[in-house]
Amino acid sequence: MKKQYHTLIIGTGCAGFNAADRLYDLGVRDIAVVTESRLAGTSRNTGSDKQTYYKLSLCGSDGDSVREMADTLYSGGGVMGEHALCEAAYSARCFMRLVELGVPFPTNEFGEYAGYKTDHDPRTRATSCGPLTSKYMTEALERSVMAKNIEIIDRQRVVRILKDGDAVTGVACADTVTGEITVIACRNVVLCTGGPAGIYQNTVYPESQHGATGLAVEAGVPLSNMEEWQYGIASTRFRWNLSGTYQQVLPRYVSVDGNGTEREFLYDALGADSLGSIFLKGYQWPFDVRKISGSSEIDLLVAEEIKKGNRVFLDFMHNPKGLESGFKTLTAEAYEYLERSDALFGTPIERLAKMNIGAIRLYRDHGIDLRSEYLEIAVCAQHCNGGVAVDLNWQTELKGLYVAGEAAGTFGVYRPGGSALNSTQVGSLRAAEHIAKHSSEPRKPSDTAVPEIRIGENNVEKIRTELQSEMSRVADFDRDTAGMKKLFEKTDSLFRTFFDVVRIGERSQTADAFRLYDMILTQRAVLSAMICSAENIGSHGSALVDRTSPKTESGPRTTRTITRGADSRIEPVSAMPNPELWFETLLARQQKGE
Repeated sequence: MKKQYHTLIIGTGCAGFNAADRLYDLGVRDIAVVTESRLAGTSRNTGSDKQTYYKLSLCGSDGDSVREMADTLYSGGGVMGEHALCEAAYSARCFMRLVELGVPFPTNEFGEYAGYKTDHDPRTRATSCGPLTSKYMTEALERSVMAKNIEIIDRQRVVRILKDGDAVTGVACADTVTGEITVIACRNVVLCTGGPAGIYQNTVYPESQHGATGLAVEAGVPLSNMEEWQYGIASTRFRWNLSGTYQQVLPRYVSVDGNGTEREFLYDALGADSLGSIFLKGYQWPFDVRKISGSSEIDLLVAEEIKKGNRVFLDFMHNPKGLESGFKTLTAEAYEYLERSDALFGTPIERLAKMNIGAIRLYRDHGIDLRSEYLEIAVCAQHCNGGVAVDLNWQTELKGLYVAGEAAGTFGVYRPGGSALNSTQVGSLRAAEHIAKHSSEPRKPSDTAVPEIRIGENNVEKIRTELQSEMSRVADFDRDTAGMKKLFEKTDSLFRTFFDVVRIGERSQTADAFRLYDMILTQRAVLSAMICSAENIGSHGSALVDRTSPKTESGPRTTRTITRGADSRIEPVSAMPNPELWFETLLARQQKGE
């Protein structure tokens, strides 16, 4: 590890590796990737029953266009026009780059890349390599980075972005083994640390994913739409989304109280309608206030059972109530789907084996046998649609600080499934292109002071657990404004007194303490955005505020929530750009080097 680089990339997921790979190809070679654990993170360690990559349609006879895809992304609400247009325009280029790197997206013998519809998708732009698409992407990009001998600095938790005025000068890192603090000078930082995974107790983010949004908060740059999340039903012992065929095979939902008494609570609440709602939960996995009288009522009922102190499970071994008289009781949509899948028979596990045997193997590989045991579940945070506010080059207000992937705030209220994977590639490429065009020598850090964590009786885990539990109680999809305000006051107080009250047992635990500091900074910002949104917008998207009905939507959200530190405000989003498209004009610009 040197003490100075031109550009540092933080994170070893899809966005981080792509940023490094693209910078190298663009001629920026004095770079390094910094990570607290090379094999950690969401990209490498998460997925779903069929993890989706969202891109421009590349098969069949149905029409599509960059502008049409951009309009789809923009129509989710709360989206900046320039981000929607960039993510649409670059999607085919980024997708084909992954194909060239060996990511096994399915194609026919003529080279058409098959597509299917995903959520909030009017066309068939989605594609997939199966449950582990982002893992395959990460590994392919990593191979390319390794082949170029790009330096990877492992076991270093970045704890502060250093700056001089309005520009980046470097980073301070804590060694995750020794706790030693190291300062590295650089001209640019590309923050690719994923979403703020550590702020909730009920979360489907992998345990290896912590997030580092607090770095941007402390650096003084604004965040965008931090109240906008996706939540859905997931397993808790092994963290995994239970969408798609996990629901479409119609498992039994079981609540177990402290005495061990089982109850099929969905049937008790919904009767025969529960079967249709379970089936739809496969398509409509994220909680959505527009569906609280449909599939999203399941999320509310699951959460209510857990708040009563009961444990909730999916049972794939037995059919749910309502199927006693056969499959003819199903809705037409559910019946037709199972019929076309040749799965109108048997138990949920037998149907799952017929339709998606890999879904069973996945759990078996993690020590859970769906053929013989219940699967414990909760409604979990899965993706943050907000993040650090960036411009059309994915640069923040701080010159030299770029953010890509889930850490960037380019998503809005709703987004097509799989658009996050596309965004990892587009954002990191846009950042790399901008850095390559504005190359210069690294700056020397002027402020390298990092507060020390005091030695004593370690209280890091106690504080973390309490805050995560309270966050899941009052500030997940079912939000309590009064409770959020109390928790905000608590996080604000801890932020101001952190280095006085937090203790570690030994110096080697320094990095863990700074993870807690980052979590508190992020929770404080998220709560500020949630409270602002609750008071100005109310229930919408994934947020059911104080159990109030959502306002009638006349169209997509045309504003976004901006948070700086702990202060939030509502501002309009930018319009969709209408840039020059006349070929001769663009050619002349290129020849002039514009």
